[in-house]
Amino acid sequence: MYKSKTVAVVVPCYNEERLISRVIETMPDFVDHIVCVDDQSRDRTVEIVEGHAAAQPGRVVLIRLPQNEGVGGAIAAGYRWARDNGIDATAVMAGDAQMDPDDLPALLDPVVAGEVDYAKGNRLFTGEAWKIIPRVRYIGNSLLSLLTKIASGYWHVADSQTGYTVATHKVLKTLDLDGIYKRYGMPNDVLVKLNIYDFRVRDIPIKPIYGIGEKSGIKPIRLVPKLSLLLLRLFGYRMLHKYVIRDFHPLLMFYLTGFMLLFFGALTGLYVIIHRLFVGSVSDNTPLFTAFLILMGWQSVMFAMWLDMEMNKHLK
Repeated sequence: MYKSKTVAVVVPCYNEERLISRVIETMPDFVDHIVCVDDQSRDRTVEIVEGHAAAQPGRVVLIRLPQNEGVGGAIAAGYRWARDNGIDATAVMAGDAQMDPDDLPALLDPVVAGEVDYAKGNRLFTGEAWKIIPRVRYIGNSLLSLLTKIASGYWHVADSQTGYTVATHKVLKTLDLDGIYKRYGMPNDVLVKLNIYDFRVRDIPIKPIYGIGEKSGIKPIRLVPKLSLLLLRLFGYRMLHKYVIRDFHPLLMFYLTGFMLLFFGALTGLYVIIHRLFVGSVSDNTPLFTAFLILMGWQSVMFAMWLDMEMNKHLK
């Protein structure tokens, strides 16, 4: 237990035979349950976890998924176990030892104190992150984090892609765990749904760990465009549920007006360029009208973002 609260750590595993023992063996003593969720590994991961479960019965728990569901599906399965067993605080740590167990108390403290409902690690806080994290992943993560701020409404969350988190039992009871996005977009999906229910989320600085023999299945060049589309859908989902279904707010109208003006401004601008290149000169008023549409659209979107920030600034 940690400060009189039960603690479980969900460890999603997929072909982690090289480092899963390190994750389990370095887990702090105050962790009551280490819930290893095997996502149809094809190596010795299950065998190794079973050995630890036999040595620590009740503390190390193995869940084997019937089919490969992705990291999000594995975490959701661990969340369901923690929810059904009444765990007070449930953390998530990767099976490749990229999350420092010494950072766990810092993530747990605001949760067990009742200050926040969900604590999330921030690898980008330290000035060493640029040197430690592979450059392509750092840039891709920064871009996705920026887009996630807009999509989720948690403008203070700076590292959206890290999976090192701690959630309260109330969060796990409230969220539709069966509906969580099952692949690498899971952290973004969860943030959006947390915002809809007005859960408090806090960024906690953690140490980035790379170069210890981990093998990542993430390919940023492919992942960023895919997750960008997911974030666009999640943004629309949040706008509908938070500002239409649960309560109406005029910021939605500013967003809609702004996007429409930007769209028509872009079309008009494209017309001006094509007409000027292939036909001839255009009316003097047409470029001015284009600039007016773009400027008014941009101003409307910025005002909507500011209102969204004001609506969510208490969720820290």
